Amino acid sequence: MQSDWTKAQAPDLGCPEYSPLTTQGVDGKEFPEPHLGRWYFIAGAAPTEEELVTFDPVDNIVFNMATGSAPKKLQLRATIRMKNGLCVPRKWIYHLTEGSTDLRTEGRPDMKTKLFSSSCPGGIVLKESGQGYQRYLLYNRSPHPPEKCLEEFQSLTSCLDFKAFLRTPRNQGERVKSHRRGLGLTKSSAGAG
Repeated sequence: MQSDWTKAQAPDLGCPEYSPLTTQGVDGKEFPEPHLGRWYFIAGAAPTEEELVTFDPVDNIVFNMATGSAPKKLQLRATIRMKNGLCVPRKWIYHLTEGSTDLRTEGRPDMKTKLFSSSCPGGIVLKESGQGYQRYLLYNRSPHPPEKCLEEFQSLTSCLDFKAFLRTPRNQGERVKSHRRGLGLTKSSAGAG
């Protein structure tokens, strides 16, 4: 399968000669098993800042992908740590598309998610599109991937004319954990991020 990120689609934008990103394989044994488990949201890119505005108040996000209660469903749970120190739990259900890596979000018929592999160790890229927006999101198994991974992601998305770029700051630390206890949040509600 060809990737959205190919030199054929953006040769006049000064893009790299080849793309290290390709769509994920759809072999029944490979997909979705390699994508299960913990992922850290690292960065996002979009044509405009408005398409990334939802991430402005976010310090960091930890996701956990698991198989769903029914075939062709994936459960995605997230703990979103806000810049003000609060942690917000979220969950979604993705529906797998037969013979494809396209995911549909339950309750959001306008939203489409496509998975791409990355040359970055432990990395994956998602392309989200919906009514009035599209964005590429970089995730990694490590909360601190090599700087080279971010540079590559930004360069590739810039080639597609995605001028807005956002990197999660990851500024919240131990100080915030004690602050959360003072707010009455439990370990389970504030456990990631």
